[in-house]
Amino acid sequence: MQSTTFPHVPRYQSSARYALFKNVENAPSLRQRIIKAATMQGRKGEIEREAVNFAFIDARLITSPKHLLTAVHQAILADSTNPSGLRTKSVHSEVLFYLNPTNNITEAFRNYGLSDTSTSLVVARIGSPNTPDNAIQEMMKDVVIGDIVEPFEDELRRITDWSLVKRYFKLDTEPALKGLDGAGEREAVDKIVTSSVAMKSVMQ
Repeated sequence: MQSTTFPHVPRYQSSARYALFKNVENAPSLRQRIIKAATMQGRKGEIEREAVNFAFIDARLITSPKHLLTAVHQAILADSTNPSGLRTKSVHSEVLFYLNPTNNITEAFRNYGLSDTSTSLVVARIGSPNTPDNAIQEMMKDVVIGDIVEPFEDELRRITDWSLVKRYFKLDTEPALKGLDGAGEREAVDKIVTSSVAMKSVMQ
């Protein structure tokens, strides 16, 4: 599991912990658990919502740690404004919104979020640094049946579906990619999609 701190935002949401899961076995039941938790009443509902209080992201669409953390940072900034600038119901769902190239929230959840067929996930938790990393990792492992793989960046490189990324961002005819292939093209695509995430709040 990886950990990043954003010192310029409120402390209660200044820490981002994230891990890459492969061989995920319980995507359908986890998705139903999240849906059920959203409407569960009372103390039991609070406990269950806390248990699944993560961003569950399709790992195939993350091009680099910088790409992921740019979306996390933008979501934190949106949530830290007064009144809140969130376009979705939580800072974790806001990460999905910022990853998506359009402002369509339903599309963001469908394309970037957990689906019944997900087998590789980036699981991220935004919150206070007071909770130890090992406690957060255990919470992740309690809800996702799969294998946490390291090192994050190297393993992510094997999972990213660059063709799918290009399709969602409509980059097949992008002039900046003309004449590029292999590592050069992947680096250029990463820069384009990361810049898109960073600029999204400006362009709304």
